[in-house]
Amino acid sequence: MAQATITRGPVTGTALKQRKKRPWFLDLYSSALGKKYVMAVTGIIWMGFVAAHAFGNTKMYFGEEDFNHYAEFLRDLLYPLLPHTWALWGLRFLLIGAILLHVLSAAQLTAMNRRARPIKYQSPRDYVAANFASRSMRWTGIIVALFLVFHLADLTWGWTNPDYVRGEAYANVVASLERPPVAIVYILANVALGIHLFHGAWSLFQSMGWNNPRFNQWRRIFAVAFAAAVVIVNVSFPVAVLAGVVG
Repeated sequence: MAQATITRGPVTGTALKQRKKRPWFLDLYSSALGKKYVMAVTGIIWMGFVAAHAFGNTKMYFGEEDFNHYAEFLRDLLYPLLPHTWALWGLRFLLIGAILLHVLSAAQLTAMNRRARPIKYQSPRDYVAANFASRSMRWTGIIVALFLVFHLADLTWGWTNPDYVRGEAYANVVASLERPPVAIVYILANVALGIHLFHGAWSLFQSMGWNNPRFNQWRRIFAVAFAAAVVIVNVSFPVAVLAGVVG
């Protein structure tokens, strides 16, 4: 007896339709590795800004004229190639985008890690990611973000500085930091920034795949030196104003 032949109906267009391929960078970002890359790159952007900002502000020690000239230089960056303040606003948008991506990637990585390991570690973890700086990254990041908003309101927009005068950068800094509560907030925020920078400077090498154990000592030295230098320079400003060295 001949075996009956089963014939299949025509394949529908829906079955043949292929899923639309996403851009490669979206596929990369959807992975934990991609999010770590984004955190590392955006972290490098902000590390560069923090270092340049601290170094530029040392103009305070050269007097009012030099500091105001530095502030004016920032507003005239790339002029006359670009109109006044365009380059400065471009940098601001870059920094805003970098910090938003940094925070978003951190939140998504945390959610992914919790889904992958819903039960917390039950024993001490003997590796650098378990140190104080790592465990406090979320809180130091929140403190720094809140301080950044206050810093802008105080010295850029003048909302929280009753003696603010537009265009008088040096006088505005002195008027702000000579108030002890503001100086204390400034110091504490920079300590939090230093803790955040230390772990960020250490972990970015691992996130980028540059984590050869032979270089771990140098990674730690760089992280400590970078964070310490930024904190020492930034904290020196309120101390100098309160001590009457600058004013």
